[in-house]
Amino acid sequence: MGGHDAIIEGVIAPGGQRLDRALADSTGLSRERIKALIDEGRVELAGKAVKQASLKAAEGTPFAVRVPEAAPAEAVAQDIPLNVVFEDAHLIVVDKPAGLVVHPAAGNPDGTLVNALLHHCAGQLSGIGGVARPGIVHRIDKDTSGLLVVAKSDAAHEGLAKQFADHSIRRVYKAVTAGVPMPPAGTVRGAIGRSNHDRKKMALVEEGRGKHAVTHYRTLEPLDGAALVECRLETGRTHQVRVHLASIGHALLGDPVYGRPPARIRPILQRLGFSRQALHAAELGFLHPISAEPLHFASSTPVDMRELIVELCAQEQGARLMAKL
Repeated sequence: MGGHDAIIEGVIAPGGQRLDRALADSTGLSRERIKALIDEGRVELAGKAVKQASLKAAEGTPFAVRVPEAAPAEAVAQDIPLNVVFEDAHLIVVDKPAGLVVHPAAGNPDGTLVNALLHHCAGQLSGIGGVARPGIVHRIDKDTSGLLVVAKSDAAHEGLAKQFADHSIRRVYKAVTAGVPMPPAGTVRGAIGRSNHDRKKMALVEEGRGKHAVTHYRTLEPLDGAALVECRLETGRTHQVRVHLASIGHALLGDPVYGRPPARIRPILQRLGFSRQALHAAELGFLHPISAEPLHFASSTPVDMRELIVELCAQEQGARLMAKL
């Protein structure tokens, strides 16, 4: 821990609450900020670092919270075009194109959505998510397109994070799968964690090791050797739709990690230059974290996925489908 940490000390009162709630009440810091500090090993109970925000602490237990000196954002503002769907003083909803990384990381130090947001919002983004990813409450993969909400204030960040945690956010994806799922609609349940065989991949793992994940799917349209599928996320785990659909034998077309396209579809993907997973975050709905107003946003299917769908269906079917996409 750095030499410029501010140390907040006290005792738990009353006991029996979740640690993050008890410390938020005692320190004036938000619960999300407390959770982040716990993850960084900056919270101690009775002199020992704790790792679980859900821990119940006994009344009178001494605590110490070490708050690091505020650091300037590592990400720099960059003038990158954004498709802004909605914006107010508290949050911004953007329609992300495929190929844009959400936040800086190893291999992608700039040119990300965060860099674009820092420029667009003139630095007015929530800091709860850490200096490298201001405002980011949830993510979608680099090669997934679609809707994303970003917090501009800490209050909005905390309110949105709570809705994501209690699974009340409406998130609907459009996907093009290899083959037609049978049954045509259903629910995939399975914990998701790092693969034992490839640390860059996620996989279904035994309950207790990964994170509980639930995906509801329904086939919107059977195609030639493929299907247009709608997925509604009950949880939001890394690569969730990709892993869950691959687990039932219907990996996303174009997904370089979790599936190989059928031999007869491979030439179509090559001809179109389609080299990403066919996945689009089409709907996003939530309560405004400050006003509690219900908000709902929809994004039309991007051109590259439309072209793929047309190639995989009969002419009259394609014309009918385009009206829906």
